[in-house]
Amino acid sequence: MMGSIVKDSFSERLAAMNSHWKRYLLEGKFEQSIEFIVAVNSLVDSFNRLRMSGLVRLCERLESYAFAKLSTESAHPISSDDQESIQKKIDTLNGMVESIFLSQEACRHQEKGLSNALIETKDDPWIKPRNVLVVADNHGFDVANELKEQLSFFGFKIEIIAWEDSPAIDSASLAVIFMSVNTEATEQQLAVIAHLRQQFFSSSMLYLGEPLKPESIVKLMRAGVDATIPIKNHSTMVLSRILDLVKTAPQEKSHVLVVEDSRVALASIERTLAQYDIDTFSINSPDKLFDALEIYRPDLILMDMHMPKFNGVEATRVLRQTEPYATIPIVYLSADSEVSMQVEALRLGGDQFLMKPFNPVLLAAVVEAKISRYREMQRSTQMDGLTGLLNHASSKTKLADMLRDLSLGQEMAVVMLDIDHFKSINDSYGHPVGDLVIRTLAYLLKGRLRSIDLIGRYGGEEYIIGLLGVGASQAAVIVDKIRQDFARFAHHYVGGVIHATFSAGAASYPNLGSDFELIEAADNALLQAKRLGRNRVEQHQSE
Repeated sequence: MMGSIVKDSFSERLAAMNSHWKRYLLEGKFEQSIEFIVAVNSLVDSFNRLRMSGLVRLCERLESYAFAKLSTESAHPISSDDQESIQKKIDTLNGMVESIFLSQEACRHQEKGLSNALIETKDDPWIKPRNVLVVADNHGFDVANELKEQLSFFGFKIEIIAWEDSPAIDSASLAVIFMSVNTEATEQQLAVIAHLRQQFFSSSMLYLGEPLKPESIVKLMRAGVDATIPIKNHSTMVLSRILDLVKTAPQEKSHVLVVEDSRVALASIERTLAQYDIDTFSINSPDKLFDALEIYRPDLILMDMHMPKFNGVEATRVLRQTEPYATIPIVYLSADSEVSMQVEALRLGGDQFLMKPFNPVLLAAVVEAKISRYREMQRSTQMDGLTGLLNHASSKTKLADMLRDLSLGQEMAVVMLDIDHFKSINDSYGHPVGDLVIRTLAYLLKGRLRSIDLIGRYGGEEYIIGLLGVGASQAAVIVDKIRQDFARFAHHYVGGVIHATFSAGAASYPNLGSDFELIEAADNALLQAKRLGRNRVEQHQSE
């Protein structure tokens, strides 16, 4: 199962951290302390990917303390008191990981499939608990109950308590939401947040309140809050954040092209990045750069500054004149400390400059940060701004990619959806209410379908879905259940409540062989659903 793969990934990193620490205790060498710090930092990255903010905080505290005590070469071996302090932090981390995942394992069988009840596949991602705790003041219970109604519709179990009460649900909750409607958080409330942060280590913590000053947000973050949300935006922002937390799909592996003519430096780079599960491909001369880029398609280039034939800056200038590589991140590596040369290198197209010998933690942090921003920039051009789904062009590209990657004999269904009488909703209630209906259906689709499926906003009030391993008849059953639930959902707006419905049409591969044929057939089935009275799902009928 994908869940066990995800768990194995961080379990291996946790075991590596413990192993490096034991080795340091035995031999007390500086090189071993660096390996330990790198392992801790890698674990921070693992828990960040799983969105387990409490464990991230524990790892970061351990990392900061270890840096302070271990990063100076002359300090080794460190004192027994410092060793004992680090060991206590390691024991706390190990114990918390064990307790969290024992409790989550118990609820996996119950929670697994809530969003995939009709689709069983070995590719299901790890599904996190669906318990949500809401802590509200006297003025916030109306908002809390409205939020409970919305989240319950998406399959979440909600407990609402007052600030002074103790929660009944356990620490395996997905999120804790704090509400302070009319005032900023008091010192007593900050203490409650800090206390619950200790109990809910794996949970995401959100604070809903009035617009806050920067110093107030800092206090909340110090107490344990991960994000603050204006109370007026709770309906959309909280729902979106909670749904994003439910399933953590395996993150796409990062790929780094290393242009380096020193075997010693190359071995060090490859070893460091491998500990962060970053794939590398190396060349020893910049004249091989374009061939390597065409074959490898990296997310970032690590470029040595001084190499045969031409230097790193000249190679970068050539790349920046080539459209496919005009924005790819380039990080320079050099032993040259001349500031004017570094400034010139950055001015002519580089993104960062690191000195040799490099700090392995810093190298990994720079590489991951640059790749993350590069991918985010790419995603921003592919996503629909209103719903967070793939836009029209990206949906078509994704569908073509999914069809190309299908295994022999594997089915795939394509479904087109359209909100019924949407123009009348806009005309009668205004575009903000129309946008609310569009977003709600997007959230419902994200909450009910798998992360491996295609979900896109095809245009206006129309959506496209691609379901791997599913035929048209099964897709129709899945979408029809979503249709029924959407029809029951109450869309709250300033003037009251409205209901909306959608129609859908389904077609499948290999009955139809191309992405164009699938979309056309699903669209024709959608038109048939509308002709038959709307608020229904129809399948494509072969001639």
